[in-house]
Amino acid sequence: MRSERRYFVYIMASRSLNLYTGVTDNIYRRALEHKSGEIEGFAKRYNINRLVYYETFKYIDNAIAREKQIKAWTREKRLALIKSMNPTWQDLAEGWGEKIELQIPRCARDDKKSESIGVNAADEGRFQENLT
Repeated sequence: MRSERRYFVYIMASRSLNLYTGVTDNIYRRALEHKSGEIEGFAKRYNINRLVYYETFKYIDNAIAREKQIKAWTREKRLALIKSMNPTWQDLAEGWGEKIELQIPRCARDDKKSESIGVNAADEGRFQENLT
């Protein structure tokens, strides 16, 4: 089955609250481009690298219309929109693109790491017995 295409209207912000509104078909890629400074112009000049708001659309025409609507708003109205969905101004793309370390549960490991993390062999044996 073919996956449904999605489009996003997004707002990025700098630490000093300069705002950038855009549209994309890949919010993950676009947020990483902003974070790495690949987006030339205003966004790069003002270090606009924090995803603070986004909306999802099924049709590109609707996404573009919404982007134009938001861009026409006053700054205060855009700030209110962001605060309504993200009151703490958290970077919604925090951690995207970073390497993650796979965490394997102790009971699934075949190494002897239990001693190095403060669990003695007797406790681990009782734990293993409770699993079976």
